[in-house]
Amino acid sequence: MQSHLRTLTLGTVLAIMAPGLSLTAQVTDRAIGSWSLDLAKSKYELTAAPKSLTVTYTLAGKVLTVATKGVDAQGNPTATGYTSAYDGKDVPSTGGTNYDMVSMTQINASTVKITRKKGTTTVATLTRVVSADGKVLTITTVGTNAQGKTAKDIGVFERQ
Repeated sequence: MQSHLRTLTLGTVLAIMAPGLSLTAQVTDRAIGSWSLDLAKSKYELTAAPKSLTVTYTLAGKVLTVATKGVDAQGNPTATGYTSAYDGKDVPSTGGTNYDMVSMTQINASTVKITRKKGTTTVATLTRVVSADGKVLTITTVGTNAQGKTAKDIGVFERQ
């Protein structure tokens, strides 16, 4: 009788733990949702500051879809997008003016490193960080400006 109870207890524990195990295998990314650029808090020296920009992150399992819409410094509409896992592998990106490939590596639930490439050449690296309160997203982009010097953009976004 006692061994039967132990088996039942172990089976019950496994049944309770199994759903939790599958949840921990899923990716957690605190940036999921839509974000609008706060131009007053942002600083652009690598590229011209856009007039507006919204970034939307959607997660399905371990795959992240990124879509941006905005208006560039000249008043033209812009849109970029890609779908990637957090595995550091290059994937095609559409709409970028100086890049056509993107790779992502997740550091933790709040931080993701992104590499942009034109063909096989890295043109920029980005660090995307969500604030502790989850209300602010900061994207720091480092690359080479039109004068051939290293420069960075710091985009500060507010959750929508």
